[in-house]
Amino acid sequence: MTDASPSLAARFGSGQAVRRLEDDALLQGRGRYTDDLGQPGDGWAVFVRSPHAHALITKVDADAARAMPGVRGVFSGADLQAAGVPAMATGAPFKRADGSDCASPARHPLAVGAARFVGEAVALVVADSLQQARDAAEAVWVDYAEAPAVPSLAAALRAEAVVTPAAPDNIACEARHGDAEAAQLAFAQAAHVVKLDLTHQRVAALTLEPRSVRAAWDSGEGRLDMHLSSQMPTGVRAAVAAALGLAPEAVRVRVGDVGGGFGMKTGAYPEDVVVAWAARATGRPVRWAAERSEEFLATTHGRDLQAHLELALAADGRILALRVHSHANVGAYALGTGVAIQLLIGPWVQTSVYHVPVIDFHFRAVLTHQAPTGAYRGAGRPEAIFNIERLMDEAARQTGIDRVQLRRRNFIRPEQMPYTNPMGQTYDVGRFEHVLDQALPLADWDGFAARAAASKARGRWRGLGIATFLEWTGGNAFEERVTVDVKGDGFIEVYSAVNQMGQGIATSLAQLVVDAFDVPIERVRVVLGDTDRGNGFGSAGSRSLFTGGSAMHTGAERTVQEARQLAARELEAAPEDIRYAAGRFAVAGTDHAIDLFELAGRQPGGHIWVEHTHTVAGPTWPNGAHVCEVELDPQTGVVQLLAYASVNDVGRVVNPLIVRGQLDGGAVQGIGQALLERVVYDASSGQLLTGSLMDYGAPHADDIAARFRTEMDQSTPCTNNPMGVKGVGELGTIGATPCVVNAVADALARAGRPELAPRLQMPLSPARLWDLMRGA
Repeated sequence: MTDASPSLAARFGSGQAVRRLEDDALLQGRGRYTDDLGQPGDGWAVFVRSPHAHALITKVDADAARAMPGVRGVFSGADLQAAGVPAMATGAPFKRADGSDCASPARHPLAVGAARFVGEAVALVVADSLQQARDAAEAVWVDYAEAPAVPSLAAALRAEAVVTPAAPDNIACEARHGDAEAAQLAFAQAAHVVKLDLTHQRVAALTLEPRSVRAAWDSGEGRLDMHLSSQMPTGVRAAVAAALGLAPEAVRVRVGDVGGGFGMKTGAYPEDVVVAWAARATGRPVRWAAERSEEFLATTHGRDLQAHLELALAADGRILALRVHSHANVGAYALGTGVAIQLLIGPWVQTSVYHVPVIDFHFRAVLTHQAPTGAYRGAGRPEAIFNIERLMDEAARQTGIDRVQLRRRNFIRPEQMPYTNPMGQTYDVGRFEHVLDQALPLADWDGFAARAAASKARGRWRGLGIATFLEWTGGNAFEERVTVDVKGDGFIEVYSAVNQMGQGIATSLAQLVVDAFDVPIERVRVVLGDTDRGNGFGSAGSRSLFTGGSAMHTGAERTVQEARQLAARELEAAPEDIRYAAGRFAVAGTDHAIDLFELAGRQPGGHIWVEHTHTVAGPTWPNGAHVCEVELDPQTGVVQLLAYASVNDVGRVVNPLIVRGQLDGGAVQGIGQALLERVVYDASSGQLLTGSLMDYGAPHADDIAARFRTEMDQSTPCTNNPMGVKGVGELGTIGATPCVVNAVADALARAGRPELAPRLQMPLSPARLWDLMRGA
């Protein structure tokens, strides 16, 4: 920390709503996205994709395509296999019921032997221009022999066909948690048992910037240079190096501006490997940017599970036990992330902010001939919180206990912290009732009756929804490395392996540097996304500030202390007599001083350079209470969101402007799932029916016309990191879906139709609600 007045830190450091440093370049069209980085002479890549959900590939005939103008190469899965490119990693550290390993077909970067979902990449064409590549791709003849498909989760569970012989029941693997016998005893003794069957529909991660990659091979150095739109460049480096038989140091991955990630851009995709391989095979740079239809077809989707839920309660409403059995559709390949999200990560928060003595969880990952699932904003936690919050509201209706009082009665108390939940996860801190106490007046909970009466007079049914919840952040990757470089030219350049993807992390990191150095924020340069500069886990699991920021905070402070030692030598004084403020070291009680940057210029190389690694003590558990109001038109089924209020315990806030944007943006994505979004495959053929923005119901501004009241509670800082921050990027999404659906259920119940509330299934589109209200 500095020794004198923190005037600059007070203006630009932590806690201040500093305007995002990233925005000026983006608003002026100076952004550097992957597709902006192409050079004359680059080859353009186009993928040939399977039109079938499941088909054997008997032949790929590319002779006609290779003869077309401008074509540099056409490559099939067999070509890559012959060149020694291995299958990509699938499976997860879970077992099948018989004790065998998690079952999944081998996933090759280009399909070998069979295509297993509509849109799977089968071949690649590289040509001088994009149009030439498109034309040649149409000339590639693939001889398919259609095979029996597993087009849906229901078909998979019936085992009408199989995705891989290793799983004749289509169950890739499963996990059990808790004590089934103790739970059965608790249910037998319960005064109330509430049951729900819920569907968490498959959704698409709609990023403004589609996936894109440019790869260049330097044959002289034997080195690959890649630019791509990614949240985790180090993971991509490792996967590409393994596929091409290179040492990781022989692959450089760089990430510039990223137009949204939402979890979908974590890890390496088959396309990344194939483009990299094609660059080496052709000896010239190759670039590819997905079209929107390819994003719907071939990127990982989110959610997609069906859950049977049972909650046992005592007569006074206290929870006795929770039973959750679910089937998650993980698609054609059981990816490690897609499986772990549903079998382990989501369950970590399944009991949420409530004291649940006993659990009985049984989760199965199911294979189908659909695109694989993976991380999407919240990654398992939205599903878990939706489960418990729907149960809590339904329990209130069935028992007659006020839903707020029911929650209060079951909250984990502050004096129970640190609290270990039934999944073995330890919450370091939490004051859940304190957060609820702030949310109710913010939403004018007590004034709802008058607003409901006004809606009724206009022929509308008004509902009030609530969700109280917590979430796990940190990705369980608790170490991060940073470098701090104080340069003689008057700038401090810092590097971190966390990535910017629209969330403003560069600004927040710069503010932490200002905290330590007390210099103008314009003197700080944040460099991200270059595996030659440093490697780390990347940005996922809302860890960027929690882990990466903690490393930057401690790394910057360590650099000041090292600079103090250097200043002491320059000023010929004892280090304890050196005072630092506003970029200047001085000997206490004298005017003998030296500027920070002048000091740096006098060092070898003209700079002060520090490499620093920091490890946080554990995950963070941000939490919130969200309240919303909706109007339901009983004549049309249209739901209008009228108001949304939330109080969010996110620990210490570095930049309230950025945090508020993350909370509200996350809530909009959750609202989109509640009301509009749904990836749909044809139940008989496995063809994707929502393959464009004309078919997929993404939320528009006029769908989210409600007034948002968003507050942040900083009174309970995290104890697992030196700054007290908690992850915030996914919190809004996790609270929004149950909040909105609970509001619609409340509207139905208040209108005299409580029997419809447990039957609500997302998305709550007008047609589905209209059918529900009319008994269809």
